[in-house]
Amino acid sequence: MSRLIVGPFNRVEGDLEVRLDVADGRVASAEVVSPMYRGFEQMLVGRPAMDALVVVPRICGICSVSQSVAAARALAAAAGVTPPPNGVHTTNLMLGCENAADHLSHFYLFFLPDFTRPAYAGRPWFAEAEARFAALAGSQARRAIAARQRWFELLGTLGGKWPHTQSIQPGGSSRAIEAAERLRLLARVREFRAFLEHELFAAPLEEVLALRDGAALERWRDAAPRHGDFRLWLEIAADLQLHTLGPGPGRLLGYGGFLQPDGGHAFPPGLWENGNVSALDLAAISEDASHAWLADSPDGALHPSRGLTLPDADKAGGYTWNKAPRLAGRVVETGALARQLLAGQPLVADVVARQGCNVATRVLARLVELASLPLLMERALAAIVPREPFHVPTRLPDEGEGCGLTEAARGALGHWVRLERGRIANWQIVAPTSWNFSPRDAAGVPGALEAALVGTPVAPGEKTPVAVQHVVRSFDPCMVCTVH
Repeated sequence: MSRLIVGPFNRVEGDLEVRLDVADGRVASAEVVSPMYRGFEQMLVGRPAMDALVVVPRICGICSVSQSVAAARALAAAAGVTPPPNGVHTTNLMLGCENAADHLSHFYLFFLPDFTRPAYAGRPWFAEAEARFAALAGSQARRAIAARQRWFELLGTLGGKWPHTQSIQPGGSSRAIEAAERLRLLARVREFRAFLEHELFAAPLEEVLALRDGAALERWRDAAPRHGDFRLWLEIAADLQLHTLGPGPGRLLGYGGFLQPDGGHAFPPGLWENGNVSALDLAAISEDASHAWLADSPDGALHPSRGLTLPDADKAGGYTWNKAPRLAGRVVETGALARQLLAGQPLVADVVARQGCNVATRVLARLVELASLPLLMERALAAIVPREPFHVPTRLPDEGEGCGLTEAARGALGHWVRLERGRIANWQIVAPTSWNFSPRDAAGVPGALEAALVGTPVAPGEKTPVAVQHVVRSFDPCMVCTVH
């Protein structure tokens, strides 16, 4: 058996390494290491509660809106405040914009360039993939960057800037939208939709979302081979059998995405397990620090409302700054795949029923979700009533607790806050990559990515195994969120 360390994975930021034990040309075991400590949870303690809305978005320059929303909802829960419908719709617009941009970036800038490596030079699709997707040079990668830049003007209008937007408040959105402005925002959504329909899918979004099962998807692909980047990726995925890589735990968690004024969600919350959906028990969430460079609690794994974040860099048995979140003591996966399965999306549900949760189905779920987001945003814009309130005044209590949940592009994001004497006494965050990139727990059970890497092929002499890269990137690492 040999040891191989792969990293950094630096297309976003490089603070991730994966330690692999390799035997007989395959990964026998893996440890996922987050080697950087940032300490945002400690920074917040002792501050006035509203400071969190300035500090928390700076956890991440990729999903800062999601962090803002989770923080604002935690404070709103502590204050007993409910934003008005316009505030809910505006928040959805901002989350939708950020999540769509993240999905676009993941597909074109982080995931697809791996298929233009020399290892694939003999494949029949390689020349086309290289021309479209090569890092910094592919024609479609450049078009995607331009579309993303234009798309973010929507967030500039709603929040003043991105990242680290400040318009999201416990009581809703501090930025009202006038009737004429709503039309300009709709034009921006339609422009982004046009990019998706012309370049990515080469078909109307409604046509893509109408595909009911894997057989229909294959017929659609074969009817116009390589027409659009989605079809080319489907060809690549089938040729390389990406559905055989990176199996998940079969349990997927979602907090609910696109919250509605009536309390419902476009993407419902829950737990999906082997085809069955059940209600989510938030009280069953715990964080285990057994293999983190963090002090253990005398009580073992703790619910985030009681969580501790105390660095212990020399701790025996530690190998990462990430805790191990568990649901009722069990490993779960989160992300777009969870959201689409919980929503009963027929195409994703059918492909997962036949192939399971893996590299191919994770990416498929992101692209299906990307197709749906402009439609949801069009509805949110139509639902806004100009001159009605977007925000209600909020007075935070001196003493109180709250939990704020949302769905970032990478999955379930939760913030738990406790206020004492008008200041933050404790603030704990469980990010999507905390779930997916978790280390082993006290029982030695590996996290979702660690388990998914087992069995991945490694060619002799391969220092950066392409299959390992595909598995890791299918979970879409964002390690600054992981170690917050």
